[in-house]
Amino acid sequence: MPLEDFLFYFKLGWSHIVSLDALDHQLFILALVTVYTAKNIKQVLILVTAFTIGHSLTLLLSVLDVIRFPSKWVEFLIPCTIFITALSNVFKKDFSVRAVNTNYYLALLFGLIHGMGFANSVRMMLAKDQNIGWGLFGFNVGLEVGQIVFVIIILCVTWLGLSFFRIRRREWVIFLSAAVFSLALKMALERIPY
Repeated sequence: MPLEDFLFYFKLGWSHIVSLDALDHQLFILALVTVYTAKNIKQVLILVTAFTIGHSLTLLLSVLDVIRFPSKWVEFLIPCTIFITALSNVFKKDFSVRAVNTNYYLALLFGLIHGMGFANSVRMMLAKDQNIGWGLFGFNVGLEVGQIVFVIIILCVTWLGLSFFRIRRREWVIFLSAAVFSLALKMALERIPY
C-alpha cells in the first residue's frame, strides 16, 4: 500500500537526522547552518533542500544499482565533508548572504557523499519493495522535515547566543565551527580505510 510505504520510509528518513546515531548528519547540518541567522531562514531552507537533493540523487542511483562505492571509503569521506565545511566557516570574514553562497555548492556536492553512506543500508529494503518511488519520496520528505526541525533548533540557539548572551557573530561561528571540526576530524581519523 503506497501510504504505508510512504509512512514507513518517512519515519526512516526522519530518524536518519534526529536519532542519536545520526551525529555525522547533524554535525554536517550544524556546520552548514552556523554562518546563518534566523533572518536568513529562506536561504537556509534552500541550503537544506540542496543537501537533500544531493543525498537523494546518490540514494536513488545506488538503489537502482547504477553506482556503488566501498562503504569504508564512504564512512571516511563523510566526516571529511564535515570538517571541510567547518574549516571553510572559520576563514569567512563576511557572513552576508552573498558571501556564504559557496555553502549551496558544498551542500549539494557533499550531499552526494552523505547519500552514499545511507544507501548501503537502505538499498536492500528499497530494492525489494515494489513501490520504490513511494519509498524514496517518503524517505526524502522525512529527511527534509527532520533537517528543518534541526535547523530551527540551531537558529533558535544562535539567536539566544547572539541576542541574549551578546556573543559576537564571528566568535559564535568560530566556536561552533571549531567544535564541529574537532569532532569530525576525530571521526575521520577513526575511520581511515587502511
